[in-house]
Amino acid sequence: MSLIIAVACVVVLLFGVVVFVGAPYLPTLRPQIDAAFTLLKLHKGQTLLELGCGDGRVLVEAAKRGYRAVGVELNVLLVLVALWRTRRYRRNVTVLWGNYWRMSWPPSDAVFAFLIDGFMPKLHERMLQYGGKLVSVAFRIPDRQAITELDGVRLYEYGKKLARTEDSALP
Repeated sequence: MSLIIAVACVVVLLFGVVVFVGAPYLPTLRPQIDAAFTLLKLHKGQTLLELGCGDGRVLVEAAKRGYRAVGVELNVLLVLVALWRTRRYRRNVTVLWGNYWRMSWPPSDAVFAFLIDGFMPKLHERMLQYGGKLVSVAFRIPDRQAITELDGVRLYEYGKKLARTEDSALP
């Protein structure tokens, strides 16, 4: 019985601590995923960076559409789920365990985020530095007008992307 309680505490801790960094795990629904890719208009071979990739469902969909995808996730249990779920797409999908606020973002053609209101200003500041396209599920960037919106997903554009450097190459 104490093992069950210990495991439950670890799971609660792993899923609860991420709230202080980004957002709790909430699966992205199919209409939101489709809307995001419709808005982004990526071409085969382009790269999507997902902040908080959770169970990897957006990464799988990106790979199925012919895109490269990089997901960053803080919760180690979700990293394992995402790695398992994306195993067939290893050539096009990379799952990184870490805090996307504290790491250099790998080069990408677009960023996918499903955060919460409190982190949207921080995301805005990071995107001002990073540049490129951003799709945000459900939450708005304060004081910034979305280019367009579809099914609760907003598209923002942040000017020119940072150039690829040797330091920013994917692992």
